[in-house]
Amino acid sequence: MDQTLSPGKTLGILGGGQLGRFIAQAAKNLEWKTAALDADKNSPALQIVDVPIVGPVDDIFAARRLAQLSDIVTLEWELIALSTLEEIARIRPLFPAPSVLAKIQDRLVQKKFLDEYGFPQTPYGEALSVQGLPFPVILKRRTRGYDGKGQAQINSAADTEKALELLKAPCVWESLVSFKKEISVILARGKDGRVAIYPIAENVHKNGILQMTRAPADIPEDVALKAEKLALRIAGILGHVGVMAVEMFLLESGQLLINEIAPRVHNSGHYTLGACETSQFEQHARAVGGLPLGDCRMKAPAVMVNLLGDLWNGGKPNWTALDGIPGLKLHLYGKSEARPGRKMGHYTVVGPSAPDEWKNAGERLNALTEKSRR
Repeated sequence: MDQTLSPGKTLGILGGGQLGRFIAQAAKNLEWKTAALDADKNSPALQIVDVPIVGPVDDIFAARRLAQLSDIVTLEWELIALSTLEEIARIRPLFPAPSVLAKIQDRLVQKKFLDEYGFPQTPYGEALSVQGLPFPVILKRRTRGYDGKGQAQINSAADTEKALELLKAPCVWESLVSFKKEISVILARGKDGRVAIYPIAENVHKNGILQMTRAPADIPEDVALKAEKLALRIAGILGHVGVMAVEMFLLESGQLLINEIAPRVHNSGHYTLGACETSQFEQHARAVGGLPLGDCRMKAPAVMVNLLGDLWNGGKPNWTALDGIPGLKLHLYGKSEARPGRKMGHYTVVGPSAPDEWKNAGERLNALTEKSRR
C-alpha cells in the first residue's frame, strides 16, 4: 500500500480539537483533502475538514469509516482505545502506530518503558492506596489524565479525601521534585528515520495546564544538546513517525528528568506557527504523509500564551488589550462554549517584543478580563 500522500489524497484525523484543526489546515496547504472524526459536530476540526464524521473517537464503526474514507490516518490525541487504533491500522496506514501508543497511553507502562532503557525520571510507583505513599507526591490517574485533570498533589495523610477520589481509578505516584525549569523538546521523525528538531521550548504551567511557552529556552547549550539526545533516542526506540513532544524537568544541578511523552503535535509547539520556517503541524503532516521534513529554524524569538475559558467569565475578553503589540498574532479555535480551564485559543508574539511579553503576559491576561468588565 502506498504510504505517500500526493495532492488530492485524503489525510484522516482522529479527534476534532484545535490540534486536529491546525493539522487539517496544514494538510490543505499541501493540497490534500481532509477527514476528521469527533463526537462534537461543531468541534474545531470538523468545522473545516472536507469530510466531517460525527462520532466518538473510540467508536470502532465510526473509526472504521474514517479509515475507509482516508488514504493515511493520524491522530491529535493519544488516549484512544488500542483496539480502535489496531482496527484502523488494519485498514489504512496509521501514524503513530498502535505499538507506539501502547507504550504511552498508560502512565505506569510509559514509566516502565523509560526505566527499561535507562532514561532519567522522578521516583515513582503504582499507587494502590493512600497508605505507604512517600509524601509529598503527585498522584496521577494512569490513563485519561490531561491538562491537570486526573491528578493532584498529595502532601500528607490529611489529603486522604482528595487521594481517595483519584484512587477510584488505577493511579501512579511521582515524588515531588524541585526543578529550575520545565522544558519540552519538539521533534519530527519521518518514515525513513530522518529527524528534525525544533529549538527547545521553556514552559510555565499553572494548575497543571500550560500557561505560556517561550523559545528558544533560556538554558545552557550543553543542557539543550542533552535534552535533544534524550528525546531523539526515545523517538528512535519507539519507531515513532510524526511529531513528538518530550516534556522534561531541569533541576538546579543541571540534571534532566523525563516528565511525559506526547506522541503528537503539542501545545508547547504552538510557537512554531509563525516563528519557524515550518510549523509543527505542517511538519507532522509531512512526516506521516511521507514527504521530506521541513526546515525547523526559527525566524525570531517567540512567546506563546494560552487563552483559557476563564477569560470569558463575565463576558467576552476585551481584545483591545492585545492591540499595538508588534509581532502578535491571535489564534481562536472556534469553540462555542467557554469553560474554566478549557483552551479557547492562544496568541503568539514573534520578534523583538517576545522577551517583554514573557515578562508581561500575566498582566496582559488580567487586562483581557478586567477591562472587559468595566
